[in-house]
Amino acid sequence: MNSFGHSFRITVFGESHGPVVGVTVDGMPAGIPLCEQDFDADLARRRSDASAGTTPRREPDRPEIVSGLYNGHTDGTPLTLLFRNTTTKPQDYAPLARHPRPSHADLAAARKYGGFNHPGGGGMFSGRMTVALVAAATAAKKLLPGVLFSTTITEIGGIQDPARFDALLTELRTAGDSAGGVVEVRAQGVAAGTGEPFFDSVESLAAHLLFSIPGVKGVEFGAGFGAARSRGSRNNDPIIDRRGTTATNNDGGLNGGIANGNEIVLRVAFKPAPSIALPQETFDFERDRPAPLTIAGRHDACIALRGAVVAEAALACALADLTLRAGNAVTG
Repeated sequence: MNSFGHSFRITVFGESHGPVVGVTVDGMPAGIPLCEQDFDADLARRRSDASAGTTPRREPDRPEIVSGLYNGHTDGTPLTLLFRNTTTKPQDYAPLARHPRPSHADLAAARKYGGFNHPGGGGMFSGRMTVALVAAATAAKKLLPGVLFSTTITEIGGIQDPARFDALLTELRTAGDSAGGVVEVRAQGVAAGTGEPFFDSVESLAAHLLFSIPGVKGVEFGAGFGAARSRGSRNNDPIIDRRGTTATNNDGGLNGGIANGNEIVLRVAFKPAPSIALPQETFDFERDRPAPLTIAGRHDACIALRGAVVAEAALACALADLTLRAGNAVTG
């Protein structure tokens, strides 16, 4: 449900326009140096900037560590972090109970929870919840000191030239529209042998977390769907030395679901943000017919912009879980 992991187990809680969003990390070894400043860099990568095409809502996102820490080190008990929501506007979402937004979880959540769901900003179905995953990944990366992550946005709205991204985002903001995007995450230094066969493969666990990110609609590893259009003679990765280095990396650093020592490569497809300023014709339950809907609130022109660090966080958490299972994690 709201928890994930075996040896590195994370539980998220809160709502987009509730008082707090938070995460509890269970399984963090004792003795790992950790402080609130350790979270700054990745939280800054997720923070909004309206001029860059992300939501005008700007939360301070200062983590409050309320358990699991003693004298600047983890103490072996569950690590819990809180993020206060300081700029909530739940009134913007009141009409959505009768007139749910298209391509949002408004209607699905209301039916699942009998109308008792928190509607503000989508509640727990909001991208706001990803601050918890990014925070958990800060702890996860402490267990992966030899792993280097590199994350880039490779496509926005079908455009693959980064030099054209700003112009497209300006166009989207002016039009009140949004666009999807593709994020590529790379991880170097993952120990060969990381991962478990079948259900707990690196792909299985990483994809599970990646698809938990609001707006993610596709995940591929290595050549991904391109491999389906290739041939074995072209897609195979020849091994060129005793370390297992491969001449190509179409498998994305994974064989049989287990890391082979080469760079792990994955890509994540984000759909266009469904909250747009343009009027949309969608069903109004009070009128009992489709009617125009204009969505108020503060929203992203492209959720991949802030989703990039979240995708990286998902891979980090999956790798931390598998590393702890194997007994290879750094401990205090």
